[in-house]
Amino acid sequence: MTLPVELAPLNAGSTVALVTDSTAYLPIELARTSGITVVPVEVVIGGQPYDEGTEVSPGEVAQALRDFTPVTTSRISPQRMSQVYRELAEAGATEIVSVHLSSSLSGTYHSAVLAADEAPVPVHTIDSRTIGMALGFPMLHAADAASAGASATDIAAIAAKACAASSTYFYVDTLEYLRRGGRINSRSAMIGSALAVKPILSIVGGEVVSLERVRTASRALARLQELAVAAAGSAPVDIAVGHLESGERATDLAVELAGRLDVGRVIVHEVGAVVGAHVGPGMVSIAVVPREVAAH
Repeated sequence: MTLPVELAPLNAGSTVALVTDSTAYLPIELARTSGITVVPVEVVIGGQPYDEGTEVSPGEVAQALRDFTPVTTSRISPQRMSQVYRELAEAGATEIVSVHLSSSLSGTYHSAVLAADEAPVPVHTIDSRTIGMALGFPMLHAADAASAGASATDIAAIAAKACAASSTYFYVDTLEYLRRGGRINSRSAMIGSALAVKPILSIVGGEVVSLERVRTASRALARLQELAVAAAGSAPVDIAVGHLESGERATDLAVELAGRLDVGRVIVHEVGAVVGAHVGPGMVSIAVVPREVAAH
């Protein structure tokens, strides 16, 4: 049975509702106080579906992966998105800005587009072309704009611009889970494992791409940090360091980055089941998002 989605209240002084999905990995209370409704993506473990973030924990996903229990993900259905849009309209929203993980990684954005066609109020749907806090921070920009009384068109433009300006880098401890998820082929995984390769990946054009391969975890983490510093430059940025069962690594990395960059918000978080299902335990990621984003 699908649980109802908890709606976030509208921002004071605005009738524009904000919607994203659980792969933005916004802390629950931060999303709610920012007026952002989060619709969970579905994770299927051993044939049993669960809502990400509310019904299954990252630790449970990590254990299932270790146990070779099949773990897959499923897009949010158009029917569920339609229900959320309808309920937000009933709660007083006159327009909706709905921003979702890359359409190259999930069919969720397309579900949002289908649902928008039937919504009782105008819905501005955006394909973020990214995932994680590279989507989460832009939603916070959108929330700030809504609180300031911006129009839905300008809020959507700010969210889209922030997503496009974001950078995401991540390192995985083993290629095995990427192989299981079909992100790389078996031959590449076998060679990489034999050579103890630690890949550094990025999101480019909405897709996961391989940037570099190094031989040790320490070198990979150091390189991850250098890539984030280069992406940030001298501009003020927000950063998020994500991980799956690598909290100490992630915290250390966040502290080091905070000392090297002009940082506003710093968030260290454990990634949810959707990302965890593909990267496995030991993953560490960095999202870098400029703080200064305007609609035009």
